[in-house]
Amino acid sequence: MYAVIGAGPMGLATARNLSKYDIPFIGFDLNSDVGGLWDIDNPHSTMYQSAHLISSKGMTEFSEFPMPDEVATYPHHSEMKRYFQAYARHFDLYRHYEFSTRVVRVEREGDGWQVTTERDGETQSRHFQGVLIANGTLHKPNQASLPGKFEGQLMHSCEYRDASVFDGKRVLIVGCGNSACDIAVDAVHRAASVDLSVRRGYYFLPKFIGGKPTDSIGGKIKLPRSLKQRLDARLIRLIVGKPSDYGLPEPSYRMYESHPVINSLVLHHLGHGDITPHGDIVGVVGDTVTFADGQSRVYDLVLMATGYKLDYPFIDAGELNWHNADAPQLYLNVFHPQHRNLFMMGMVEAAGLGWEGRNEQAEMVALYIKARENNHPVAEALEQKATAEAGQTLDGGFDYLKLERMAYYVHKDSYRKAVNAHIADLKQGV
Repeated sequence: MYAVIGAGPMGLATARNLSKYDIPFIGFDLNSDVGGLWDIDNPHSTMYQSAHLISSKGMTEFSEFPMPDEVATYPHHSEMKRYFQAYARHFDLYRHYEFSTRVVRVEREGDGWQVTTERDGETQSRHFQGVLIANGTLHKPNQASLPGKFEGQLMHSCEYRDASVFDGKRVLIVGCGNSACDIAVDAVHRAASVDLSVRRGYYFLPKFIGGKPTDSIGGKIKLPRSLKQRLDARLIRLIVGKPSDYGLPEPSYRMYESHPVINSLVLHHLGHGDITPHGDIVGVVGDTVTFADGQSRVYDLVLMATGYKLDYPFIDAGELNWHNADAPQLYLNVFHPQHRNLFMMGMVEAAGLGWEGRNEQAEMVALYIKARENNHPVAEALEQKATAEAGQTLDGGFDYLKLERMAYYVHKDSYRKAVNAHIADLKQGV
């Protein structure tokens, strides 16, 4: 019996593949239903009312379970919740889960793992052959500190739910990622003023080009990496202009070396003066914030859209091969170099990977478990590779920014190629 931690998209993909290959398991989730952060009613969700998928449905959905035609190209979070619920019903996954259950501790016990859970104040400890951790990467806020004490309202984007919180207020949003830009656009319609503190440059992409979702364009012709970077950067500049045209800093890196912002509405509002850009914050006194350019502004609310940190509080970091690094050092972001029955599921980000890329990851793990049970040499071959190459990043030659959030970022094509090669090999052992 295996334990699956999490019933969000990655947890469900994991459960689906374990079920597909007749591997017994029990799933655990804090929430009362599936969907993870996509269920805004989940007390642990970081979702907000206006949130939509930032990748198109065709590039995101599970290939064996497409979204209905009537669902918009960029679905609302409520559609995503219904999608994952339908997925769980279709593949009969609900019966495997214990909901409203917290995983308190995961500890090695003999050749397996002891998993301690808590529900309704009662704890239970059980022995499992292996553990698949799929509790997500976007739930512990990165609480960046300000250079001083702000005496107005201070909140993190994880606390944001709807734009009423901005009514009549002078608002500063710190950060310029996808959530920061979404929230800034929300605030425009309710706040007295909206400012944006941006420390570094970003590439901004529209959601549509020529009526087609941007992430669906250009995949048929494979270009050399450096050429694609140059051509795509020029194309985007032709369509939306340069960030500096809107008062934002230019990126100091090449395109695709950090996750782009999929939002052209924020540029619209910057260009209309609805949002005022500023640089980094150098000082805070009372309700006054001073920026690197020497300007000072007074605010009622500062919202920190400073991202999230990996968090696995139920297991010692050392058990994850996580030592003085921004992310656990694993093979393909999944396999531990020594523990053959501990798997990190979904600790991977890549432009265009979608849920299908994560489903492939889950199938690879399920096939490995079966091959190992059968003592097939393909399992041992993968284990040797996991030991030798743990922590190596499949970056496809891209020089990704050395940021904490990029520590588990991969190049989609390189990653899927490696995963699918293992799938093909491992099927020999089933």
